[in-house]
Amino acid sequence: MHCRFVAAGILTFLSFSSAAMAGECAGNPDALGTSRVISLDPSELKLVGTIQYKQTLPLEDHEVVLTFDDGPIPPHTDKVLDALAAECVKATFFVVGEMATAHPAALQRAYREGHTIGTHTEHHARLDRLSADKAQKEISDGLASTAQALGDKNAVAPFFRFPYLDQTGAAEERAMHLGLSIWSADFHASDWTRINAEKVTALALQRLESKKKGILLLHDIHERTASAVPVLLRELKKRGYHVVHVVPASGAVAKIEEKPDAKTPEKTEQVAVAKLDENTQVKTEQAALTNPATDKPKQGMPVNLDHKNQKNAEGGWHTRIKRSRKVTASAKRSSFPNFFQALWQR
Repeated sequence: MHCRFVAAGILTFLSFSSAAMAGECAGNPDALGTSRVISLDPSELKLVGTIQYKQTLPLEDHEVVLTFDDGPIPPHTDKVLDALAAECVKATFFVVGEMATAHPAALQRAYREGHTIGTHTEHHARLDRLSADKAQKEISDGLASTAQALGDKNAVAPFFRFPYLDQTGAAEERAMHLGLSIWSADFHASDWTRINAEKVTALALQRLESKKKGILLLHDIHERTASAVPVLLRELKKRGYHVVHVVPASGAVAKIEEKPDAKTPEKTEQVAVAKLDENTQVKTEQAALTNPATDKPKQGMPVNLDHKNQKNAEGGWHTRIKRSRKVTASAKRSSFPNFFQALWQR
């Protein structure tokens, strides 16, 4: 199907030689670089990623698109950005609205350095468990929060990815009504599970070698991923792979409405992150280490990419919530001695 898109000129390609891009990489003449840029029109290519859909981006052999979900979150997002900058590589970040609100500086840096900023709902919600209206609000609020954090609606690319890749037909229609292109992926590195950085790199390369090209899904909220990215980029260069950057076509914008309770980034830098429902249990990834070609879900079926032990993973959403509660509990315990000491001194 995507061949017809290319033949019809629906996608515009802006190509650059990887040698020239790498040569312009300050301090690293042997950098991987960004080989070319694809300009994508969401009105023409609405669904991409063969994990869920029949078509994906029209990539050549040994071309890969890097995508990162769930951020921004310091210091992990910053480390990912450092690694990408060192190799002059551009990626797409699918950010969570409340994370953008909490950490606008990291998001602004990603945009300033030329990365594409897509969205991933407001609260990383499971839209397949919400009513149609609530699902649309999650999508719309995610767009609004990201635009508010960046200070510019036009800075937000009309690219959207469902959390957990759990989509419904109604939510897809509403997202497309907002002018969004819906991204799945072609393969992933299981980096939300409790594996080390070496395993993240190994799985990403193993699955890329199996497909030879595609959209790679990673998560910039984990230390393991941040540590894996520099090694992964060097291995891509060594194995002859080329990174492709995807940007919106000229005039392609999402329909973004400002939230009534929107705050400026300066006032929200200290806002607490991630208020996910702790009672929500997510499904375990099935056959994570098997050949993805044999485990591809049916068209339109939701795919759960989050591990049931995510709440115990380093840097996971629930981990941050637990840490904050421990601090609160500790503060409460420390207040009692101070209280009695004050009475004694009286």
